[in-house]
Amino acid sequence: MSFLNNDPKPADDLPAAEIAAGARLIPRITIQAFCEHSQTAQLVESAVHDRRMSKVALTTHNGGIEGAIETYRSNPTPNLIIIETSAQRDEIMASLARLAEVCDATTRLVVLGHINDVVLYRELVRAGVSEYLVLPTTAQTIVSAIGEIFVAEGAAPIGRTIAFVAAKGGAGASTIAHNVSWAISQTLRQDVLILDMDLPFGTAGLNFNQDPPNGIADALAANDKMDQTMLDRLVSKAASHINLLTAPATLERTSDFAERDFEQIVEMSQKSTPVVILDLPHTWTAWLRHTLATVDEIVIVAEPDLANLRNAKNLADTIKALRPTESKPNLVVNKVGLPKRPEISASEFASSIDCRLLGQIPFDAALFGTAANNGQMIAEVAASSKINDIYRAVGLQVTGRSAPETAGRAASLKLSSLFSKRRKAG
Repeated sequence: MSFLNNDPKPADDLPAAEIAAGARLIPRITIQAFCEHSQTAQLVESAVHDRRMSKVALTTHNGGIEGAIETYRSNPTPNLIIIETSAQRDEIMASLARLAEVCDATTRLVVLGHINDVVLYRELVRAGVSEYLVLPTTAQTIVSAIGEIFVAEGAAPIGRTIAFVAAKGGAGASTIAHNVSWAISQTLRQDVLILDMDLPFGTAGLNFNQDPPNGIADALAANDKMDQTMLDRLVSKAASHINLLTAPATLERTSDFAERDFEQIVEMSQKSTPVVILDLPHTWTAWLRHTLATVDEIVIVAEPDLANLRNAKNLADTIKALRPTESKPNLVVNKVGLPKRPEISASEFASSIDCRLLGQIPFDAALFGTAANNGQMIAEVAASSKINDIYRAVGLQVTGRSAPETAGRAASLKLSSLFSKRRKAG
């Protein structure tokens, strides 16, 4: 095999729609790295903590180019080889020529070098090397380079995944997830798919006044033979630009799932819908932990009391450990102003758990009770309510349409105005 004229397109067995750079997950590939220094090996190994690498099988070895040549004389090559070399230009090119002789035709190569030389870079690219990175570099740079290698030119875009999770049962994560979904669909005119992942107790069907015959349980049962056509049949339309994959909300069977059982459904949903909202249950399982590690945005919903603060802190710390290269989790404080309840201020709450405060939702039993009983969103029950502005601000932020400080400021201003009016009315 020769790296010369190595086809820049991904291997045939890699699904094109899954391949992308940036926030996209890198497809299921095997990577073997051959490093000359322990610090470089540690750097490469740290890349697996990036959520984009959740499907990747990565192993590191000692020996640089010579170690790789010796290994592949008697072993098959992976999808991608990462090589560290401290050699000079001519020596690198000669060693890579020998490596090419023992590699499969579809194998890609990334070289980590210590020479910042444009001429060397051009020679490596001409020889078919996928990328040359000058050390020292960062794990994020390595992951981005891997993602770009496995990008299919013209590949279909994928939807943005946004998970809503409650710090405590009853905090209102589902209600906020559904109303933010509505705000996104109406403000941006983009299709939104809500995945109700609380199978025994999910409320998406109730909140949108829907009772479809099929839903997410059917999708999970057919996971092995699931395709886009089947998924489309299971999805129900709730409103313009709003679709649901509802939970059965029955206790006929337990809901115990493996770590990756929901993965295929989420990925297929991304292929067909610009925004995918994950309405997560208040529980802690292997699959929920894995889901939180791989989505684009996470919104923690909490009430402003001590129990919520403790749980939200635990959630935020765990999420940050799962996603060390990602931005902080988002926070929405719900049921603010509950009569006679001592409260922690939203800003203090957010500061204590080190999260981005996106908005505060005031307690309004009559408004939210009416919406829930009617199976409607707040915007349908009270179109002029300032709470809708908060939902829109949150929606713009989690879809990447608004800077965090802008969204937070808008939500706070609207909330201040709302409370001012309530005081005057009182």
